[in-house]
Amino acid sequence: MVDISLPFFLATPVAPPPWPGVVVIHEGNGMSPQLLRVCQRLAAVGFAALAPDLFFRTGGSGGADLATMMGSLDRQRTADDIEEAARLLRAVGAEKLGITGFCMGGRWTWNTATSSTTFSAAAGFYGAGIGSEPGVPNCPTILFFGDQDEWVPMDEIERIRAAHPETVVYAGAEHGFMRDGSENFHEEAAADAWGRTLALFDEHLR
Repeated sequence: MVDISLPFFLATPVAPPPWPGVVVIHEGNGMSPQLLRVCQRLAAVGFAALAPDLFFRTGGSGGADLATMMGSLDRQRTADDIEEAARLLRAVGAEKLGITGFCMGGRWTWNTATSSTTFSAAAGFYGAGIGSEPGVPNCPTILFFGDQDEWVPMDEIERIRAAHPETVVYAGAEHGFMRDGSENFHEEAAADAWGRTLALFDEHLR
């Protein structure tokens, strides 16, 4: 596929800029209605939210099989795409920036927090593989997991929590507990994690 400019979904507050901004990174299955609702929820409370489609080089989310889409994510190029998303947010009037993401996006949130100085706060949700990515975040960072996560075992979560005490683990919650409308949605965990995320962004982005 011929390269195109980074495609994205953008939600902004009704009030005119400047605003704080948040880059929102999708799950391994790509852009989803739930992800767009996250952006809209952030905009409703005063944050400009931009979700880039990191799978655009393979035809966009759903444009290829999962292995092909995941395999397209060269580490440096994807990091550059996330930085481009930050630049796009600034171009529309966002100032201090945060980052959040889910599943694959949770790991990219962690990778970005430990490798970039662009963002002032980070909130990563159930990112598989973070335990094998040691590092020290360059901004205030919170990580969320459920203790019933089928993709991230508790021994890995415990290693993450030992190195990063700001990690929150919810009893009875599975992978994808933030996905409203899905079988894995955990209302209590989702509400608490959302409140903690907004508190983090309110403190460090406003």
